[in-house]
Amino acid sequence: MSDRLIMKLRVVGAKLTTPDVLVLDLRHPKRPALPAWTAGAHVDVMVPGGVRQYSLWGDPEDRSRYRIAVKRETAGRGGSKWLHEHATEGLELHVSAPRNHFDLDGQVRPCVLVAGGIGITPIFAMARALAAVGADFTLHYCARSAAEAPLLDDVRSVCGDRLTTWFSQEGRRLDVNALLAQSAGAELYVCGPLGLTAAVETAIDAQGFPVERYHREHFAAPSGAGFVPEAFEAIIASTGRTLHVPAHRTLLEVLRDNHVVRGSSCEIGVCGSCECDYLSGDVIHRDAVLGLKARGARLMPCVSRARGVLILNL
Repeated sequence: MSDRLIMKLRVVGAKLTTPDVLVLDLRHPKRPALPAWTAGAHVDVMVPGGVRQYSLWGDPEDRSRYRIAVKRETAGRGGSKWLHEHATEGLELHVSAPRNHFDLDGQVRPCVLVAGGIGITPIFAMARALAAVGADFTLHYCARSAAEAPLLDDVRSVCGDRLTTWFSQEGRRLDVNALLAQSAGAELYVCGPLGLTAAVETAIDAQGFPVERYHREHFAAPSGAGFVPEAFEAIIASTGRTLHVPAHRTLLEVLRDNHVVRGSSCEIGVCGSCECDYLSGDVIHRDAVLGLKARGARLMPCVSRARGVLILNL
């Protein structure tokens, strides 16, 4: 597990916002204020069989509670199913302090926010934060229909006419090429399924949109289908020690074996707990956390690998 603070929080509200998305309100049973967080942050929730990550979508100024939204994934690992079946008022859950790998850049530029389905959770928190300071932003929300768009009423109340919805069952689909063409000079934030982010990244490559102004978060790490891991060498820069990483083992496992301790949580590339810096190397990034710019200096050793020699800033 990560060395982050782990709290026992109580479910004080549980309701469906769509037939398959459960909204949970979590409070500390004794403390009136929870650790602070910023738009884009997520928490780890401990469930039977492992740890799951959920973005916070509520108001960062309201530290009395955390609000998460859990989509029931029938083909998932069972965590969302367990929460849908057991997370009623009064249940206590072990929840980490927030971490943010998807924060607002801070540049004074217009912001274009794009969300697909449950990806609205961190994007909505960003919209709320931008609206609170009168920033220039628009939000594009993609879903199959209004009935299947989580938190839609809340999003509408905050965004007003800055919101554009794209519901595929109504024949309305977001044209990412047109969107990028209209977004010159803006910061672009995208959260959604791999198909959405892949389409955006293809358009970014085609149009030459500045990578440093593109920020994204996935639901899950890329599929391992077709990927064949290869052995490589990892050098610890502070000591010069070389560690061999076999094809059948992860860099994280080898670091642990050699007492180079890294905190970890999900170990599937979605939480960011084990993040570390590197100085050089041909890295094969396979996480769902780091943006394109960050990947030039950081990696997730639980899933990412390298070709040849990797020098770690450890």
